[in-house]
Amino acid sequence: MESQLRTVDLAVLILYMLGVFGMGCWFAKKSGKTSEFMAAGRSLPGWAVGLSIFGTYFSSISFLGNTGKAFGGNWNAWVFGLSLPIAAIVAVRWFIPLYRGSDSVSAYYHLEKRFGPWARTYALVCYLLTQLARMGTILYLVALALAPLTGWDVKTIILVTGILVTVYTLLGGIEAVIWTDVIQSLVLIAGAFFCGFLILNGMPDGPGQIFEIGKANDKFSLGSFSLSPSSLTWPDATFWIVLVYGFFINLQNFGIDQSFVQRYITAKSDKDAKTSLWLGAILFPVISTVLFFIGTGLFSLYEAKPELLNEVKAQVAETRLIADGEAVTETSIASVAGTLTAADVGDKVLPHFIVNQLPVGLAGLLIAAIFAAAMSSMDTSLNSSATLVLCDIYKRYLRPHAGERESMKVLYTATLVIGIVGTFTALAMIRVKSALDAWWNLQGIFTGGMLGLFLLGLLSKRARNPQAVIAVIAGIFLILWLSLSKSDLWPDAWTKWANPLHGFLTIVLGTTTIVLVGMVACAVTRRKKLE
Repeated sequence: MESQLRTVDLAVLILYMLGVFGMGCWFAKKSGKTSEFMAAGRSLPGWAVGLSIFGTYFSSISFLGNTGKAFGGNWNAWVFGLSLPIAAIVAVRWFIPLYRGSDSVSAYYHLEKRFGPWARTYALVCYLLTQLARMGTILYLVALALAPLTGWDVKTIILVTGILVTVYTLLGGIEAVIWTDVIQSLVLIAGAFFCGFLILNGMPDGPGQIFEIGKANDKFSLGSFSLSPSSLTWPDATFWIVLVYGFFINLQNFGIDQSFVQRYITAKSDKDAKTSLWLGAILFPVISTVLFFIGTGLFSLYEAKPELLNEVKAQVAETRLIADGEAVTETSIASVAGTLTAADVGDKVLPHFIVNQLPVGLAGLLIAAIFAAAMSSMDTSLNSSATLVLCDIYKRYLRPHAGERESMKVLYTATLVIGIVGTFTALAMIRVKSALDAWWNLQGIFTGGMLGLFLLGLLSKRARNPQAVIAVIAGIFLILWLSLSKSDLWPDAWTKWANPLHGFLTIVLGTTTIVLVGMVACAVTRRKKLE
């Protein structure tokens, strides 16, 4: 596959990649101690930490996934962003004081204090699985965007990107992560607004045509507002399901996700930590609105210029034929392209628009923005995961009194290993139809139990180790049933016992079950004592 990017655009992209890599490596001299590698000496300003939080949220999952969702569907997924400020209120009130008031960098140290070592390890395993799924999705999406533009193979892009991010994160620590996130977030924000402006001015009949075509195709719909019990089983999520799902996911992110907890700790004061959270929580819905508008605008533009849509379908068809090992001919491309819908090509339209409609040089910058979104999320996952390996595994179970030199070796090794595993996870996701759906489903599976356990500890003063164990076991079994019964692993003979509810409800039901079962167990235990 030949490169679609002009030489200047390709040069801009490569220079950007090397610049970010170099900037990350420059911080190597400031991350020689564990306190600096994991917490930047607790010295960073709130605005920088806030942009880093935004960059972590606003990965290529958002940049490509949300524009693709708006192009292939409507604005239903945009409702997710509305829950961020609500979750931020809870995090600022209860979680930031908890973490800032402790000497521990690990978020899950507090679970051990509350329920014992098993709770800390359980949360650690769930978190690491979540980050591997996140890194895999991010790397896959950015490779998917760059492959048809650069002419490079998807697998090659995944490997190169994984290596670059792993190396500069390994050398520069959390301070490299945060300051590179600041640059990448600014590039991403500028790129999103610029792209939206170009689409508005590129409509054949003027900007108003976007709204005319979008309205005619129900592109601005936020989903059904139905509150009927049957709406819980619909394949399309309602407004309320996405909102509730978003609240639980964002409460998990802001409240117990090590990636965010570590950022609160790097801030130089409690005020800066709270400012950083509010900055990230407000920026995301704003820029998310821009991206959904871009997706709808592209749908309208490509409807007005169908020849552009046919080009995208042909590119997607060619990619699928190559992946399947089939002959690539004009006839085979036309045959596959004829079966593709707007939802099938949604993630590929924005890169196509950038390379074909933007002036020379600017296309390279906007592709760099997509690349920035991927890097700013992956480096976060690497650093936070390595931190937990040192704090929650090595020092907790193997070498509690490990010195600085030994601890730094563990951090370096963990960063390298997790980077390799995350990269291979991305390779495994190449055949996934919708990366955004896959990520949302995996996130709901892995994080439901973690959030439930934290909330049980906060909401119930009587809950102790036995009640927490019972609650988590009940929650795990429920989450497994909710998840597996909707997958291909569920036997056909058991179809009538499959989960009828929407997949987004997995984290909601898993979390609430753990809290409720734990409280009921406390009440039963107390009643027996009174008898």
